[in-house]
Amino acid sequence: MDGSIDKNKRLVEQLRHHGVIKSREVAEVMETVDRGLFIFNGASAYVDSPMLIGYNATISAPHMHATCLELLKDHLQPGMRVLDVGSGTGYLTACFALMIGPEGRAVGIDHIPELVASSIENIKQSAAADLLGGGSLSVHVADGRLGFPDLAPFDAIHVGAAAAELPQPLVQQLKPGGRMVIPVGKIFQELKVVDKRMDGSVSVSTETSVRYVPLTSRDAQLREPDLPRDPP
Repeated sequence: MDGSIDKNKRLVEQLRHHGVIKSREVAEVMETVDRGLFIFNGASAYVDSPMLIGYNATISAPHMHATCLELLKDHLQPGMRVLDVGSGTGYLTACFALMIGPEGRAVGIDHIPELVASSIENIKQSAAADLLGGGSLSVHVADGRLGFPDLAPFDAIHVGAAAAELPQPLVQQLKPGGRMVIPVGKIFQELKVVDKRMDGSVSVSTETSVRYVPLTSRDAQLREPDLPRDPP
């Protein structure tokens, strides 16, 4: 265990050195949540690369996790509410939960029941275990394209798969003043930052070019070739 913690800390230091991690908050949460607990092949967990997690899904490369955490950190303050669409292994959901704390609400959703079940087991081993037990963190089987209206609106929404266009249910579930980070596109994809102003109007900006697996139905996902498609 100590060895994995050391490897995780070195990964975070590397991301800070390259300017991907800029803030103390993101560095702290990525040090606290050991990536190795969320990947079947723990030996490769600390390489800055996407990895297959089964069911034609991937866990994003650490630099993408750091990028999304940096983009969302001001909307992950204690007591806030966050939705993680396509939560996969549960890694980023755990990071979100620790940032918003026990008075906030972190919700992960994935349409693969087996991934939801394994992600809950992963989180139970992590620093976010108490939040899962306390009810401020939960993971559900749901269609990410439809969001999670039962607990909306959300201060922050993260989407871990590429939508062909902005899903309106997710835009609607974003709280005024909130922010969503989502990859958009088919062959050519861009990481979009969606900000909802207090009057309900929305602005969309582009952060960077990316390559993610598609945000699609469960059946279509299971027919996809099982290849990593996260940013290089």
